[in-house]
Amino acid sequence: MALHQRPRRRTGIRFPASRRAPTQGAAAGGTVARLDEAAASTVALARAAAVLRILTAFTFLWAFFDKTFGLSYATGHGEGWLDGGSPTMGFLSGVSAGPMEGTLHTWAGDVWADWAFMLGLLGVGVALASGVALRLAALAGTAMMALMWVAQWPPAQHLSDGSPSMSTNPLVDYHVLYAAVLVLLAVALAGRTWGLGRAWARLPLVRRHRWLL
Repeated sequence: MALHQRPRRRTGIRFPASRRAPTQGAAAGGTVARLDEAAASTVALARAAAVLRILTAFTFLWAFFDKTFGLSYATGHGEGWLDGGSPTMGFLSGVSAGPMEGTLHTWAGDVWADWAFMLGLLGVGVALASGVALRLAALAGTAMMALMWVAQWPPAQHLSDGSPSMSTNPLVDYHVLYAAVLVLLAVALAGRTWGLGRAWARLPLVRRHRWLL
């Protein structure tokens, strides 16, 4: 004996497939829009880092050329390195505070100090301008900024002669900011945008020694 049951009607509202499709399409479109926005933000950040890299490179290179040729800004005409002047004499001999005051006075005008300082300015500037070896540039530049920070010694409220130091911040000055920018550019791989960073990273030597990035 077979039992035949009538099919029961399902209650509730039924949505046709044609009405669900636009909802799914809108969700997909929203996802694509978010991805496009994220990609645009990434590109904008990369370009901003590249601009910061180029501006910082100009700062180092300008200091190098001014001290080399005496462009009458920080270094007077006829007082450049090529004219026989010393790039470190004026700065290091003027140190008047901090624990390394005496040591820095003895370094002032030494040939090795002049060469180390000028090669540091040139090397960091060229690396930033080209976008290669930013890790080395960050290391060298941070070391330079640290020595210059010690030379100015912002924590001091008075100089060795007792006069006010006029320090505006005991810890963070422009040397610290420059060092932070150098590290940031290296971490952000800023040389890959508007620079030779990508080509540099593909070199066999750099692939074997990633610290050269």
